[in-house]
Amino acid sequence: MAESELRATVEALQKQVKILTAESEIRKLHHKYGYYIDKCLYQEVVDLFADHPETSIQFLGGRFLGKAGACRLYIERFSKAFVGGRNGPVHGFLLDHLLAQDIVDIDTSGPTWIAKMRLRTLMSAGTHESMGDNVVRGQRQWWEGGVYENEYILENGIWKIFHLRYFPFWHADFDKGWQKTRPNYVPFFTTTFPEDPAGPDELTPNNMMWPDTRVVPFHYPHPITKEWVRPLDLRAPPLGEDPERATEEIGII
Repeated sequence: MAESELRATVEALQKQVKILTAESEIRKLHHKYGYYIDKCLYQEVVDLFADHPETSIQFLGGRFLGKAGACRLYIERFSKAFVGGRNGPVHGFLLDHLLAQDIVDIDTSGPTWIAKMRLRTLMSAGTHESMGDNVVRGQRQWWEGGVYENEYILENGIWKIFHLRYFPFWHADFDKGWQKTRPNYVPFFTTTFPEDPAGPDELTPNNMMWPDTRVVPFHYPHPITKEWVRPLDLRAPPLGEDPERATEEIGII
């Protein structure tokens, strides 16, 4: 093998090692996010986000911008709603946040590497009866399932969350299950910050919740055909009806 060929091979292998290492770091990053969420360690969650001015979180029909938006969602809203403003768990509150089926793809074409990851969550959550009336939102227990379509950025040599997009597909009470989930189980945001002090900076259109079963668009094409899933096939019309007339596909912002 000529010296030039050997050098090219070594460079290609070095790049591949960097990509595989990045994929591993990104997976670990978001699984650590899940463990922090489990135990209401919201300050640790916020610290996982990039300092980049375009950092954002898309959730329940709202979009939170920058680190300030992340603080508003996790600390001003979640911490106060679930654990009375504390950073950490409280006795009797469950929020197990299982993450799985993660698919990572990394764009190395630009000066800053950007990664995208799709993964699923299955959550079991609720309160133990021993909490009594000392619960902000009352005694309850529920199932939750959703999908993330996130982006991550390499900032000062460290992978951080850049755009988090969480779509909670469905919720269900334990006693009735998802067959009888009541409408508007978790309401979408309707007002923005500062009118809502813990609200999003922007509202997002075309949101979904069970029994709506539209597909969150994939960040990747088909691995064999290299084709993208057709927009019409991302819709979820009533059985037997024309998808052309169904609600449009979900937008990724």
